[in-house]
Amino acid sequence: MRSRADRIRHSLSFEIIALAIVTPLGAWLLDMPASHVGVVTVVSALIAVGWNYLFNIGFDRALLATTGTVKKTIPQRVLHAITFEAGLVAVLLPFIAWYLQVGLWEAFMMDIGFSAFYLVYAFVFNWAYDVIFPVPAPTRAG
Repeated sequence: MRSRADRIRHSLSFEIIALAIVTPLGAWLLDMPASHVGVVTVVSALIAVGWNYLFNIGFDRALLATTGTVKKTIPQRVLHAITFEAGLVAVLLPFIAWYLQVGLWEAFMMDIGFSAFYLVYAFVFNWAYDVIFPVPAPTRAG
Protein backbone atom coordinates (compact mmCIF):
# COMPACT_ATOMS: atom_id res chain seq x y z
CA MET A 1 0.00 0.00 0.00
CA ARG A 2 1.06 3.60 -0.50
CA SER A 3 2.22 5.78 2.36
CA ARG A 4 0.25 8.77 3.60
CA ALA A 5 2.89 11.15 2.16
CA ASP A 6 2.69 9.42 -1.21
CA ARG A 7 -1.11 9.66 -1.23
CA ILE A 8 -0.91 13.37 -0.43
CA ARG A 9 1.66 13.93 -3.23
CA HIS A 10 -0.62 11.98 -5.59
CA SER A 11 -3.73 13.98 -4.71
CA LEU A 12 -2.08 17.39 -4.84
CA SER A 13 -0.19 16.78 -8.08
CA PHE A 14 -3.34 15.37 -9.68
CA GLU A 15 -5.36 18.49 -8.83
CA ILE A 16 -2.69 21.11 -9.60
CA ILE A 17 -2.04 19.72 -13.08
CA ALA A 18 -5.77 19.37 -13.75
CA LEU A 19 -6.50 22.98 -12.66
CA ALA A 20 -3.87 24.28 -15.03
CA ILE A 21 -5.64 22.50 -17.89
CA VAL A 22 -9.35 22.66 -17.03
CA THR A 23 -9.80 26.27 -15.89
CA PRO A 24 -8.88 28.00 -19.16
CA LEU A 25 -10.42 25.21 -21.22
CA GLY A 26 -13.69 25.35 -19.25
CA ALA A 27 -13.90 29.16 -19.49
CA TRP A 28 -13.46 28.95 -23.24
CA LEU A 29 -15.92 26.09 -23.80
CA LEU A 30 -18.60 27.46 -21.46
CA ASP A 31 -18.12 31.05 -22.61
CA MET A 32 -17.91 32.17 -18.99
CA PRO A 33 -15.41 34.37 -17.24
CA ALA A 34 -12.33 32.47 -16.14
CA SER A 35 -12.89 33.84 -12.64
CA HIS A 36 -16.26 32.05 -12.37
CA VAL A 37 -14.94 28.82 -13.80
CA GLY A 38 -11.82 29.24 -11.66
CA VAL A 39 -13.84 29.39 -8.43
CA VAL A 40 -15.81 26.30 -9.45
CA THR A 41 -12.64 24.41 -10.38
CA VAL A 42 -10.72 25.43 -7.24
CA VAL A 43 -13.59 24.55 -4.86
CA SER A 44 -14.18 21.36 -6.82
CA ALA A 45 -10.48 20.54 -6.58
CA LEU A 46 -10.46 21.05 -2.82
CA ILE A 47 -13.43 18.74 -2.44
CA ALA A 48 -11.86 16.29 -4.90
CA VAL A 49 -8.57 16.18 -2.96
CA GLY A 50 -10.41 14.91 0.10
CA TRP A 51 -12.52 12.54 -1.97
CA ASN A 52 -9.43 11.32 -3.85
CA TYR A 53 -7.60 10.53 -0.62
CA LEU A 54 -10.53 8.68 0.99
CA PHE A 55 -11.67 6.95 -2.19
CA ASN A 56 -8.21 5.62 -3.05
CA ILE A 57 -7.70 4.21 0.45
CA GLY A 58 -11.05 2.44 0.21
CA PHE A 59 -10.46 1.24 -3.34
CA ASP A 60 -6.98 -0.09 -2.50
CA ARG A 61 -8.26 -1.88 0.60
CA ALA A 62 -11.07 -3.47 -1.40
CA LEU A 63 -8.67 -4.45 -4.17
CA LEU A 64 -6.18 -5.92 -1.69
CA ALA A 65 -8.94 -7.87 0.06
CA THR A 66 -10.40 -9.27 -3.17
CA THR A 67 -7.27 -9.82 -5.26
CA GLY A 68 -4.35 -9.86 -2.84
CA THR A 69 -2.63 -6.91 -4.53
CA VAL A 70 -3.14 -3.20 -5.13
CA LYS A 71 -1.65 -3.35 -8.64
CA LYS A 72 -4.48 -2.59 -11.03
CA THR A 73 -5.38 -4.29 -14.30
CA ILE A 74 -6.81 -2.22 -17.18
CA PRO A 75 -10.43 -3.14 -16.29
CA GLN A 76 -9.76 -2.27 -12.63
CA ARG A 77 -8.32 1.10 -13.70
CA VAL A 78 -11.47 1.76 -15.75
CA LEU A 79 -13.66 0.81 -12.75
CA HIS A 80 -11.51 3.00 -10.49
CA ALA A 81 -11.86 6.05 -12.74
CA ILE A 82 -15.62 5.62 -13.31
CA THR A 83 -16.54 5.07 -9.66
CA PHE A 84 -14.34 7.93 -8.51
CA GLU A 85 -15.98 10.36 -10.95
CA ALA A 86 -19.53 9.14 -10.22
CA GLY A 87 -19.07 9.86 -6.53
CA LEU A 88 -17.59 13.25 -7.24
CA VAL A 89 -20.46 14.24 -9.57
CA ALA A 90 -22.96 13.47 -6.82
CA VAL A 91 -21.12 15.74 -4.39
CA LEU A 92 -20.36 18.63 -6.77
CA LEU A 93 -23.67 18.99 -8.63
CA PRO A 94 -25.47 21.13 -6.01
CA PHE A 95 -22.45 23.43 -5.61
CA ILE A 96 -22.08 24.04 -9.36
CA ALA A 97 -25.80 24.83 -9.75
CA TRP A 98 -25.76 27.20 -6.79
CA TYR A 99 -22.54 29.05 -7.59
CA LEU A 100 -23.13 29.50 -11.32
CA GLN A 101 -26.84 30.23 -10.77
CA VAL A 102 -27.97 27.57 -13.23
CA GLY A 103 -30.53 24.81 -13.04
CA LEU A 104 -29.64 21.32 -11.94
CA TRP A 105 -29.87 20.00 -15.49
CA GLU A 106 -27.47 22.63 -16.83
CA ALA A 107 -25.15 22.04 -13.87
CA PHE A 108 -25.36 18.31 -14.53
CA MET A 109 -24.41 18.80 -18.19
CA MET A 110 -21.48 21.02 -17.15
CA ASP A 111 -20.43 18.50 -14.54
CA ILE A 112 -20.64 15.68 -17.10
CA GLY A 113 -18.34 17.71 -19.38
CA PHE A 114 -15.87 18.22 -16.57
CA SER A 115 -16.23 14.57 -15.60
CA ALA A 116 -15.52 13.40 -19.15
CA PHE A 117 -12.27 15.36 -19.06
CA TYR A 118 -11.40 14.06 -15.59
CA LEU A 119 -12.31 10.49 -16.48
CA VAL A 120 -9.70 10.39 -19.23
CA TYR A 121 -7.28 12.53 -17.22
CA ALA A 122 -7.62 10.30 -14.11
CA PHE A 123 -6.95 7.17 -16.13
CA VAL A 124 -3.83 8.62 -17.78
CA PHE A 125 -2.56 10.43 -14.67
CA ASN A 126 -2.94 7.41 -12.36
CA TRP A 127 -1.26 5.09 -14.82
CA ALA A 128 1.63 7.53 -15.28
CA TYR A 129 1.86 8.06 -11.52
CA ASP A 130 2.11 4.32 -10.93
CA VAL A 131 4.90 4.09 -13.51
CA ILE A 132 6.83 7.06 -12.08
CA PHE A 133 6.15 6.14 -8.43
CA PRO A 134 5.64 2.34 -8.34
CA VAL A 135 3.57 0.79 -5.57
CA PRO A 136 5.94 -0.63 -2.96
CA ALA A 137 5.95 -4.42 -2.65
CA PRO A 138 3.80 -5.54 0.28
CA THR A 139 5.60 -6.61 3.40
CA ARG A 140 4.22 -9.15 5.79
CA ALA A 141 4.63 -8.70 9.50
CA GLY A 142 5.55 -11.92 11.11
